[in-house]
This record gives sequence, structure tokens and C-alpha cells, in this order.
Amino acid sequence: MDEAPLYLRPRLEPPLAPLLDSSDLLHTLVDALGSPLDVLLPDRIAANAERFADVRRAHRLGGREFFAHKANRSSALVRHLAATRAGVDVASLDELRHALGAGFTGDRIVASGPKGPEFLWLAALVGATVHIDGPTELDTLAGIVRDHRLAPVRVLVRLSGFTSPGVAIRSRESRFGVPAAALDGLLDDLERHRDAIDPVGTAYHLDTVSLDEKAVALEGCLHAMNTLRARGFQPRIVDVGGGFGTGYVEHRDEWDRYTTELTRAVLGERPPLTWGGHGYGLRAEGGTVRGSLGLYPAHRPDAGPAYLDALLSRTAPTLGRPLGGLLLENLYDLYVEPGRALLDQCGLTLARVLETRTTRAGEPVLRLAAKATDIGLEDHGVLVDPLLLDRGGSGPADPADAKEPAGVFLTGSLCLESDLITRRRVFLPRTPCPGDLLAFANTAGYCMDFAATHAQRQPPARKVAIGGGPGRWRWTLDEEYWPVPRPEGRSA
Repeated sequence: MDEAPLYLRPRLEPPLAPLLDSSDLLHTLVDALGSPLDVLLPDRIAANAERFADVRRAHRLGGREFFAHKANRSSALVRHLAATRAGVDVASLDELRHALGAGFTGDRIVASGPKGPEFLWLAALVGATVHIDGPTELDTLAGIVRDHRLAPVRVLVRLSGFTSPGVAIRSRESRFGVPAAALDGLLDDLERHRDAIDPVGTAYHLDTVSLDEKAVALEGCLHAMNTLRARGFQPRIVDVGGGFGTGYVEHRDEWDRYTTELTRAVLGERPPLTWGGHGYGLRAEGGTVRGSLGLYPAHRPDAGPAYLDALLSRTAPTLGRPLGGLLLENLYDLYVEPGRALLDQCGLTLARVLETRTTRAGEPVLRLAAKATDIGLEDHGVLVDPLLLDRGGSGPADPADAKEPAGVFLTGSLCLESDLITRRRVFLPRTPCPGDLLAFANTAGYCMDFAATHAQRQPPARKVAIGGGPGRWRWTLDEEYWPVPRPEGRSA
């Protein structure tokens, strides 16, 4: 049986890659601020937003890029974006308050997600653009505008459940948005609220990585724009939301090999790869694999801006022309709301090694000073290897170069059997010692604090923001970061 190490080495780009070479700095930060520790790189989020803008401009489209704030609660990231042309997508009242406090004005904010009256009131008051998910939300918003004598609120009609005549593909069901088939009824409501509501465009909500499904949805939004115009409205924006993805694993062959070997392990054709034979959604029945692999596609060469380019270049299912060209012909602006993709390479999570031990069954276990909810990679279906940082080292060693790589399971610091940071064996250059650090790269998108808890009175990770470069790294606490230089005083 094949028991060779299986690697899923992370994809690393600047400034994340050179920061990982500064092992002493990262150890010092954890010594001072505790483990786990989230490290953020605000400069990279601005660069990512500009890459999305480059794709939009290449298709000669106006519009704006909005950061989906729910992907990370950081102040540094939001404040840094406020100093650029980008906008922010907020999905709660407190996210809206946070964005305003970070420097965003209402014209650069879109409000999405489930919305109560307080959220709708503040969004209307500051002039944000509001995603409308149904008639109840629309009626509530219109009532607030009238009661408080506010200016008409710009809204995007968010749709879901698209179909396309003659096309076998349909978009999957969603609990968000108005079913496209029910648009006429919502338009009747919009006509009743013309004094309070300004429908500026359409949007869709779609939880998929399928370009085919998104092409159906985008074409459906174009048809809905025509319907709005036929009712006398003047829509000008199509919002395609997020879901552009991120590539976590550098090498496709490692991803393909791991998923193949996982299937073999589930079938009993090789030794287990996971804790307790966990199959990530796969199971064996009568010598056959059943179920579906519940993992994020960690190797994604078409992710982020490249995915947006592929979508805009795709031929509309029934209109027969590229979707980007159809937007341009109608002089529509394009809004995008990346979360994970805008946070690509924007951060890492550090965790200190507490102990190594071997279970009675002979399984090597590494216990970290962190909870599984602090490092939510596997919670989001992402499999990628951590990096081992020696104190005083020159950077993370490649386990593939090691003579005897160590395969270990990573567990958290909670008194729970289920507190597993990885359910699979990961391979490191050597067996870590207490005090070593593991660095989990690319955790800024959803994996830092989306599920973080105060369980057992253990606090979630603190956050620091880092800028500069090798030999001149500067760091600050996340909440103390502002995108302006600080006075440095005179040097002796």
C-alpha cells in the first residue's frame, strides 16, 4: 500500500510569502500578544480590489468593487479600503456602523443580507444602496422613508431561482432573493412605492462555483433590467455578488492526488488518511463510494479576477453574445462583491505548539494553543497544509525536502473530542517541539473569525496589521490601524 506523504502545500504570494520568512518577528508577536494570533496585510486587499477593477475596465465597463465585510471583521482592512475607490457590502447593522466609522460614505455602501428595521433605517439615512430580498422588506423600507421624510432609497432587486428557455442548466434554490418567476409581483410593489424607492438595478444571489449557473443568472438579470425599463424605471446597475473563489493549494497534482487517495482510503484500499476514517462526505457501501466530497476546490487556477473575466467573456445562454458585451451595449455599470477573493493572500493565523503525543492507537497528535474555530479552514471545507516556523529560522522549510517528514493530526485546546483543527494527517518537515509556531496561510477570508467563539473562556485570536516589507515590517493592533503615516520622531 502507498504510504508516502501527501502534501497540500499552500499557494503563497507577496507580501505574505516574504512575511513568512520573518520568523523572529512572528514569534515575537505571538510572545507578546498570545496564541492564536491573526496577522493581516491591508496593502494586499487594495491590490486585489484593483485587480478586479482591471478586469472590469478591460471589458470597458463602469461600476465599482465592494468588499463583502462578512468575510472578516477586521478594522484595518475596512479602513484601508476606505482610502481607495472601492466600496463595502455590509450584511448587518453593526457592519454598517463599522463601515461608516471606518470612513465610508453611504454612496460607497451596499446593504445586503437579512435586514431589520434598524438596519434599513440607518442604510436609508446615510444613502446606502439596499438589496431588496422580498416584498416585506420593500414595504418596511418604503414606510421608513415616508415616516422620516428621507430621500428615495436606491435599491437593487435581488433575484434567485433563474431558468432559461431551451437551456438545461438552472440556478439552484436560495433562501435569499426574489424568485425570478415572481418578479412581476415585486414590480407591482415597486410601482406603489415610486415616491420612496428608486430601483437602480438588479442583482443575484447564487451559492455556486459553476460558471454555467452564473451565466444563466446574469442573463436573467439582464432580462429583468428590460422588464424594469418596460415599467418606466431607469435601472443602470447589475450586481453579480461574490463567489469568485480563491486558490489555496499551489500544485494541482497534489490536490488531485490527495482526493484520489482519500477515495481509496474510504474504500479501504490504503491506510486511513483521516482521524477515525472521516471521509469528508464520502463513505463506502458494498465496495462502492457513496456521497459527495464536501470540500472546497482548493486548487483554483481560474479564481478571483480571472473568474470574473471568464464570466464576462462567457456567451449568454440564449442571447448568443458575451455577457460583458451585453452589459456594455446597454451602458450598464457592473457591481461585484468579493469576500474570500478580495482577501486572497491578505493574512495568516499563527498558533503555538503546546505538546506532541501519541494516542493508544499509535496516532501522532500535535496540540496547539488555539481552538478549531480560530482556524476555520476545515470548517469551510478548505484543506491546505500549515507551515512550521522555527524561532530564529530563515523561513518555513519545505516538508517535501525533508528526509523524514512527520505526519501529525492537529488538535485544539478545548476539552472536547471534536476540537480537531485538521481531521486529516498533515506532513511537516519534522516533529514540532513545544514553542514552535505553525502558520496557517490565507485564512483572512472567512477562516479567522466567522465561527470564532469564547468557549471555555478562551478568547478568539487577536489581530495585528502589518505593512512595509523585508527589513522594514511595521505592525499595529488591528483596531489601532489607520491608513495614514504615524509620526516617527527623530532618531538618535
